Amino acid sequence: MLNLKFIQENKDTVIRKLAVKNFDAKELVEKIIALDNERKNLQKESDNKQSEMNSISKQIGSLMKEGKKEEAEQARANTTRLKEEIAALTAQHNNTQNELNSLIVRLPNLPHDSVPPGKSDADNVIVKISDNVPAHEEGQLPHWDLAKKYQLIDFEVGVKITGAGFPVYKGMGARLQRALIYFFLEENTKAGYQEVQPPLVVNEDSGFGTGQLPDKDGQMYYVNEDKLYLIPTAEVPVTNLYRDMIVDADQLPIKNTAYSACFRREAGSYGKDVRGLNRLHQFDKVEIVQITRPEMSYEALNGMVKHVEGLLIKLGLPYRIVRLCGGDLSFTSALTFDFEVYSKAQDRWLEVSSVSNFEEYQANRLKLRFRDKGDKKTTMVHTLNGSALALPRIVASLLENNQTPEGIRVPDVLRGFMGTDYIR
Repeated sequence: MLNLKFIQENKDTVIRKLAVKNFDAKELVEKIIALDNERKNLQKESDNKQSEMNSISKQIGSLMKEGKKEEAEQARANTTRLKEEIAALTAQHNNTQNELNSLIVRLPNLPHDSVPPGKSDADNVIVKISDNVPAHEEGQLPHWDLAKKYQLIDFEVGVKITGAGFPVYKGMGARLQRALIYFFLEENTKAGYQEVQPPLVVNEDSGFGTGQLPDKDGQMYYVNEDKLYLIPTAEVPVTNLYRDMIVDADQLPIKNTAYSACFRREAGSYGKDVRGLNRLHQFDKVEIVQITRPEMSYEALNGMVKHVEGLLIKLGLPYRIVRLCGGDLSFTSALTFDFEVYSKAQDRWLEVSSVSNFEEYQANRLKLRFRDKGDKKTTMVHTLNGSALALPRIVASLLENNQTPEGIRVPDVLRGFMGTDYIR
């Protein structure tokens, strides 16, 4: 979340920058500042009464010794009155603080200065397109037909077992999933990321820490009896490994990677965009997360973008990189680069990764700070994450772009895991 002091001191900047995200923050910011001022005044009044009560309490003993019983009793009555007033002020202060907290978390992260204005993904800026984008050919089979032809994925039985958006991978389809997960994890660990295996369910504090809650509450699966959420991405548990911590500066950057199943309700999704593997409720993804010093975070972001690009190059997939505009930027992100792969049969681009810098937005929620050696002062870290990579649309693009009369050609880097050159 945004820093309260920063909001107070930079009101106009906050309003102007959030307008790039098409978020009208004026009324909310004004209310936050008013509540903060009210909170400070209540605290000051309470402190003054506490000081007065302490002073009177010290006088009671002296008055009793001097035989001034009536004055001592009056002093006791005053302390009782002040205690009641302080209690009322404390309750009012707490209510104001709670209301203030509930409003601050409704403010999105500020976008980086390089974020272009725009309303939707149509306004995103294309940064790069690979030179291997094929021409669309009539007669090419979409991945859902290829999956059926080669018995790789059973969408219908997934509907029977659970519902739409929960496919069952079979035979070489399951093997391809496993090969991609292994390949991504191996490449990530070679790049210095420590592999971790996190839980697939998290508590409310974890969802709040990375910004999924309360913003994405309706998109997350919830286990009512246990008050736990199924994770929408490994970013949530992996980043929360460091919640409520002060790390030593020499530990930074912290780099972790994790494979997990991901669960998203995707409420409101319909039409051609959800066919096959285009949009699922459960899918596999490998994530990379970094925690860095603030001055190093954009260098880290560029490094993560290069790393994800390298994965797509090794898979031989046609891709493009886009800088998200304000209207397409997530609630928590300051700057995001999306990676999209080309779907040859569908003649469309499919998002497979978002690489984002959250600056200190998540760290403020997580209470995650670092300290230099010999320094008493602590500083908020910056957090970053990216998909490296999400599997469903990678599989869709691999199938469609590698279909041949001999079968589905397996990318060179996966052949050792797959044990074959072609899926037939």
